[in-house]
Amino acid sequence: MNAAVAGLCRHPIKGIGREALAEVVLTAGQGLPFDRHWAVAHAAARLVPGWNPCTNFLRGAKAPALMAVEASLQGDAVTLRHPDHPALTFRPDQADDLPRLLDWLAPLQPPGRAAPAGIARAGRAMTDSDYPSVSLISLASCRALGEAMGLPPLDQRRFRGNLILDGLEPFAEFDWVGQQLQIGDAVLEVVERIERCRATTANPDTGVIDADTLGALESTYGHQDFGISARVATGGTVRLGDTVQVR
Repeated sequence: MNAAVAGLCRHPIKGIGREALAEVVLTAGQGLPFDRHWAVAHAAARLVPGWNPCTNFLRGAKAPALMAVEASLQGDAVTLRHPDHPALTFRPDQADDLPRLLDWLAPLQPPGRAAPAGIARAGRAMTDSDYPSVSLISLASCRALGEAMGLPPLDQRRFRGNLILDGLEPFAEFDWVGQQLQIGDAVLEVVERIERCRATTANPDTGVIDADTLGALESTYGHQDFGISARVATGGTVRLGDTVQVR
C-alpha cells in the first residue's frame, strides 16, 4: 500500500461550503480545525447546549443546492460562493451579519422546508458523529463507485471528507476500522465506516441531483457506506503528499 494524502478539506459551516487546504494541524481529541465550526439551524430545530445532530441544521440531504457552495475562512469572516448567486462575506459570530446570511441561504432551500433561522456553535466540530471526528475518503473508491454506475470517477467533494487519500485499492479503507494510522505527524484511530445520505446524490458543481449514489452502493456492495471516520489520537501537522502508515 502506498496511500498518500491527495487533498485536505474543511467545511467551516456544516453542510454549507467547503475549502481546500495545503496543510492542517490536528489536535488530539478534536476535529480538524474550523471544520463544521458553525452550523445553520432551521426554524424547526430543537437545540441543546453543545453538540446537536444534523437533523437540526441546513444540509445537502434536504437542500441539494447547498452542495455547490464553496467557502473560504479568513480571520473571523467566511466567504460563501455559489454558481447561481453573488458571493457573500459575513462574520458568523456577529449577530448583525446573521440577516444577510439567512437572506443568502433562503433561495437555496426547497419549497416547504423549514427556513434558515440562526447560527449554532458547539465548542467542537459539529460532525455527524457525536464525537469530534476526522473523515477520510479514498479516490480509488470514488473511481470504483463511478465505474459501477457507468460514470466517470465520482467527485470526492460529494462526500465532504477531510483527508482525501489516493493509492489504495477500492474500499480497502474499511479494513482500517479499529486500527491506528500515522499520517504526517499525527496518529488517527479509525472508529467506523460512514453511512451516507442523499447529499451525495447532488453534483458539487451545480447542486443538482444527478447520481443515485445510495442505490449504487446498495446494489453493488450491499450497504450505503463510503469513507471512514477517525479520532485524532496524537496531534500533529498533516500536509498534502504525506503517506499513510497503518500502525
